[in-house]
Amino acid sequence: MEESLTPKQIVEELDKYIIGQDEAKKMVAIALRNRWRRRQLPEDLRDEVAPKNIIMIGPTGVGKTEIARRLAKLTKSPFYKVEASKFTEVGYVGRDVESMVRDLMEIGVNMVKKEEKERVRKKAEALAEEALLDILLPRTRPRHSPLNISVHQPPQTEPDATREKFRQLFREGKLDHRIVEVEVELPSVHVGIMSMPGMEDIESQLQDMFSKMFPKKKKIRKMKVKEAYEYLVQRESERLIDQDKVIELAKERVEQNGIIFLDEIDKICSRSDGKQPDVSREGVQRDLLPVVEGCVVNTKYGMIKTDHILFIAAGAFHFSKPSDLIPELQGRFPLRVELSPLTKDDFYKILTEPRNALTIQYKALLATEGVEIEFTEDGLKEIASFAEKINQETENIGARRLYTLMERVLHNLSFEAPERAGEKVVIDAQYVKEQLKDFQEDIDLTRYIL
Repeated sequence: MEESLTPKQIVEELDKYIIGQDEAKKMVAIALRNRWRRRQLPEDLRDEVAPKNIIMIGPTGVGKTEIARRLAKLTKSPFYKVEASKFTEVGYVGRDVESMVRDLMEIGVNMVKKEEKERVRKKAEALAEEALLDILLPRTRPRHSPLNISVHQPPQTEPDATREKFRQLFREGKLDHRIVEVEVELPSVHVGIMSMPGMEDIESQLQDMFSKMFPKKKKIRKMKVKEAYEYLVQRESERLIDQDKVIELAKERVEQNGIIFLDEIDKICSRSDGKQPDVSREGVQRDLLPVVEGCVVNTKYGMIKTDHILFIAAGAFHFSKPSDLIPELQGRFPLRVELSPLTKDDFYKILTEPRNALTIQYKALLATEGVEIEFTEDGLKEIASFAEKINQETENIGARRLYTLMERVLHNLSFEAPERAGEKVVIDAQYVKEQLKDFQEDIDLTRYIL
């Protein structure tokens, strides 16, 4: 968690995956550390310290979303990304702004539930193994099993020896393909309910109520032992975890550590000509304001306070500027940072430095076919140069341009890979030029290809 990470350490972790944008990294690192600092304050002062929300300004593909996403993953914080342009003012058909808090809470619950399942995994595996043996080797005298399956107690010690043999065979994987019959619960039937726009959460709560009112249907399903075991482990895990505790932990994590990434914030800036309706612009901004300022949102898991959720907004702002947002909303995003367009050197670093670099991914993919590829320095610099040139002459889509170029460079090799097993292919500058010669001959064509 972020308690153990200083701003420098956070930036160092982000540097492993994101090239450049040092100011943006520092800003989010400080915002994250301020959460830890706030929790060290006396309780009466703690609630007065509001999070310093951030607006990131820059073209697509320069790392805005990746910075926020990696930040959340690093700190195990509930993270939800949503495009601001999807929202409409309350009363219109579309998503209301409070839905993002409900979605964040759902993510938080799933995150905590997954952690709790991992915590009880060993116990669940032991119970599932016993239940599976009960299915494989029915007993002769009824007893109650962990899964409410009617099984039998052995009248003597000899069947126990047989049971242990089956247990050994199962653990060695020798029973994996045997077919067994397991009683499984069928998913609840979805009951369609008409609801007013902006009242989707009420519909969700009604759905939950109906699912609890009607008992779940069960049926006997045939499956392989290996599949049956995994099903029983999941079922036992559900029984072992405390759902109320999960919701309580998730609520605290969302309220104190949650991060909402509002992309395309520039799309809800009001138009200066005043000729177009404000359904997805100023009206949305005014609905967004109380959520960002701090309010209570009703979810199916209870009331969630948004006072200390960190909001990170982002936009290209090609045709507008942050000052076009309503003044009240501007005040709730006090920190602003401009991300710079990527250069040739940045593209080269993106191809070589990150742990998840495209070059590493393609090497691993082609290695599955027995083809070894080696990228030379001049080859990667040629790709980087192409990326910079095409971004300048056509639409600037940042690092996403590399996905297209790398696919183009390795297109023929990927197609022929199954027939070229055992070969080693060197991707140098000449190879790159040969594969990308169409772009050199007619750069206008890239407007349609890329």
